[in-house]
Amino acid sequence: MTDFKLLIDGEEKTGSTGVWEDVFDPASGQVIGRVTHAGTDDLDRAMEAALRGLAEWSRVTPWDRGAILKASADILRQRKEVLGRELTREQGKPLRDAIGEVDRSADFMEWGGEQARRVCDQALIGRDRNNRIVVETHPIGVVAAFTPWNFPMALAAKKFAGALGAGCSIICKPSEETPASVLGLVRALLDAGVPPAAVGVVFGVPAEVSSYLIPARQISKITFTGSIPVGKMLAAEAGRAMKPVTMELGGHAPVIVCKDTDPAAIADFLVAKKFANAGQICLSPTRFFVEEPIYETFVERFVACAEQIRVGDGTNPETQMGPLANARRLEAISGLVEDARNRGAKVLTGGQRIGNIGNFYAPTVLTEVPADARILKEEPFGPVAPILRFDDEEDMLREANGLEYGLSAYLFTNDARRQRRLSDALQVGTLGINDVPTHLPEVPLGGWKESGYGTEGGQSILDPYQKTKFVSHR
Repeated sequence: MTDFKLLIDGEEKTGSTGVWEDVFDPASGQVIGRVTHAGTDDLDRAMEAALRGLAEWSRVTPWDRGAILKASADILRQRKEVLGRELTREQGKPLRDAIGEVDRSADFMEWGGEQARRVCDQALIGRDRNNRIVVETHPIGVVAAFTPWNFPMALAAKKFAGALGAGCSIICKPSEETPASVLGLVRALLDAGVPPAAVGVVFGVPAEVSSYLIPARQISKITFTGSIPVGKMLAAEAGRAMKPVTMELGGHAPVIVCKDTDPAAIADFLVAKKFANAGQICLSPTRFFVEEPIYETFVERFVACAEQIRVGDGTNPETQMGPLANARRLEAISGLVEDARNRGAKVLTGGQRIGNIGNFYAPTVLTEVPADARILKEEPFGPVAPILRFDDEEDMLREANGLEYGLSAYLFTNDARRQRRLSDALQVGTLGINDVPTHLPEVPLGGWKESGYGTEGGQSILDPYQKTKFVSHR
């Protein structure tokens, strides 16, 4: 049993509310710890510390900020075995994937450090010889970051890397279900030399914490990764306070498999991608459109591969897919599958919970899914793959683009003209052509339509956390 506390000004603190929330192992259902809830006085202390941290950290030169962030990456890599076990214990994913997430978090910190060293002002020659113009770059201020449970360390690392690289201080409110991951990340930052006041971690009732932090005068920027409905609420609160936001929201990615491909090989590839992290990935392929001539072969191979996935406790080296992260996801996935089944969909494999201990759900494949099934409208965020046949490209594209989601899409064809035509037509921020990419630090990720706005990562990783000042010298 572990007590997960607030981390404010470098010190662990018990929340003033006296409220504790249990943390569960999703594989066993057992309580493995508890997390304290912050009160408004705790949040006030966190924000006052962050203001001091901003003043201290922003005075550190970009070159030295870069060195410190890169040192934190080295520390994370040194601790990845321990941190990976903690991540698996609270989130459920296979241990090798959890260790991989720690490595990717280190990559984000290193990338943010490298970009920090490129922070610069711009000088312009004025319109007469006596005038010189400088466009200065400054940190935007104190950042309030809200992060989810599906990739609890990596998705927080993106925000810490961008904010700290730009010279900001940051207060993070992670998911209460996965507290160890972000606390482990922040301890690595502190050990690398980030001033204690510049990084804070708070827990509590999400709506209460966000509604207090977002309008607060100390907060200058909000960044959120999560669902579209919650993102809209946070963006509305930020809008009332005229605070800039970065939103990476949900996805419901179409996968288009064309007849000129090898259906068996593509099915093998997509099964691994679909059921990674038990389907709990915003970029996960979720709606499979397969062209008529190869449909039957694709479905047969996809089902066969899905049935071979070894589901179990993430600490078991043989496990390929762990449990769903919480009981809510188990209930949600069961509801989506039952809705589709009741409307006439065929369940070719899976379609039920595995056992009665933990949050395990069988890899599931649906066919003949009617257009009014909820799973074709709502982001499933779980191990369920609805496979649809198509023979008319325009009709398929209308369906693929027909939702409010616009985060990612995947296209499999070897026809160069078709690649160009379909890639131009798909309304998404991330497109894989004969690939299902993950979010690496060196590339920007952002959604179209209601899947968010702004990007994280890439050469512009610092941009959301910077503001400019135009200075004219005469």
